[in-house]
Amino acid sequence: MEVVFRSDTGKKRKNNQDFVGYFINKKNIILAILCDGMGGHRGGDVASEMAVSHLGHSWEESDLQDAEQITQWMLTRISLENKRILEKSRQFSDLEGMGTTLVAAALVNNEFVIANIGDSRGYHYTAGRLNQVTEDHSLVNELVKSGEISLEAAENHPRKNVLTRSLGVTEEIDIDVTILPALPNDQMLLCSDGLTNMVKDQDIKNILSAQKSAQEKVETLIAMANERGGYDNITIILVHTKTEGGDNNHGKGEETERPL
Repeated sequence: MEVVFRSDTGKKRKNNQDFVGYFINKKNIILAILCDGMGGHRGGDVASEMAVSHLGHSWEESDLQDAEQITQWMLTRISLENKRILEKSRQFSDLEGMGTTLVAAALVNNEFVIANIGDSRGYHYTAGRLNQVTEDHSLVNELVKSGEISLEAAENHPRKNVLTRSLGVTEEIDIDVTILPALPNDQMLLCSDGLTNMVKDQDIKNILSAQKSAQEKVETLIAMANERGGYDNITIILVHTKTEGGDNNHGKGEETERPL
């Protein structure tokens, strides 16, 4: 098992509102979490860090080791975190309107359990194929699904960043959870839209299929997104099933972790 993550501010933004980390529970099961915050001059980074840190701490205290149990845990804990973010945004005027996307993946008993809300994505690379396993909860994706616009038109749509689901905005939320088989040498890539708005799926597939270390793949993807504009924060966490072991880590990749 190998897990590598990095978060980069990009070329245009002054602040990084993404947050990412991975955590290990009492049964040695890994949970990777990535959030892309939004709202206010500091609300987005507060919301994203709250979600990752609180869920990660709860995960470390758990002893879950079954995909169905983990699914229920994700639904319950993510909903609880939604209410926490909403409550904090109501308490402090400078945090009003804050929220965050979330994508998380646990690897247990040769299965990936993936939860998501918003437009941060999960990709599964297996047997030479790259599959997007999450659905973007965005206005543009709804327009594509309804046939109102094409995939090509969606790439440059002026309302591309409008989300239909996120954490911290409404009292009740709808979370997607997917369970997939995890084979030897599989890769699960979680990323913010700072990557996918700059780098096409085919390029992501080419990099994941290369004979490089997980660290090199993550660095290459970050560099490619920046070379193509780097208009947003770029955050990636890559889980590779090929090796055993791993340490508990959390924070903004190479950036300084901020306490709540």
